[in-house]
Amino acid sequence: MWQSVLDAVDVAGSTGLKVLDLGGGTGSDAVRLAQAGHDVTIVDPSPDALASLERRSADATRAGDVPGTVQGLLGDTTDLLQHVEAGSFDLALCHGVLEHVDDPGQALSVVSSALRPGGHASVVVAGRLAGVVARALAGDFAAATRMYSTDLAHWDTRSMGPRRFVVAELDELLVTHGLTPVASHALRVFADLVPSALVDIEPGARDALYALERLVADHGDFTALSAGLQSIARLDSA
Repeated sequence: MWQSVLDAVDVAGSTGLKVLDLGGGTGSDAVRLAQAGHDVTIVDPSPDALASLERRSADATRAGDVPGTVQGLLGDTTDLLQHVEAGSFDLALCHGVLEHVDDPGQALSVVSSALRPGGHASVVVAGRLAGVVARALAGDFAAATRMYSTDLAHWDTRSMGPRRFVVAELDELLVTHGLTPVASHALRVFADLVPSALVDIEPGARDALYALERLVADHGDFTALSAGLQSIARLDSA
């Protein structure tokens, strides 16, 4: 996922980017970015996740393959700018965050504030239409109908669980908070629907499934139906 971000912002061969990973947890993306030569700051509300990040980063450093840096800070979207300097990051990752925060708009606002003009954000959210399909295939037609009929403004996380988005809602949120969408990708179009027994038993099935996911990742029609919606957006210069 992180590689698609670097490709989209046309910096795949660059090093030394300042990267903010909001809610980055144990650092699976952060360590890989540091191995690619970037300096990553994770802000996460879980002390346990940050402890795992520290161990993961230390292991990678001992292996001698981390030219960049990784820093973990305890915090969340409500106090982000108390921990990092506004306008100081080239790239912000906001993956799996907007589904859970009290106010997705507030979260994107602080992400925008943390970016320098011309910087980019990668935002990943759960896709609503994929949830509708999954519930229909499971025979829960009432839940599928309710999910399809409930827009973001009326989503009740207490009764419906984490928010799910459609592409237009995500794009509107980004634009409202000063971010211009420049690319979108489909994540897990098929993976959540294919029985695990099939990919675990059939020789070569897992690799073929991943290849199919990569093939359709940039196709707009599939993006709408994917379990994960990824948007790359740019903070335009003033």
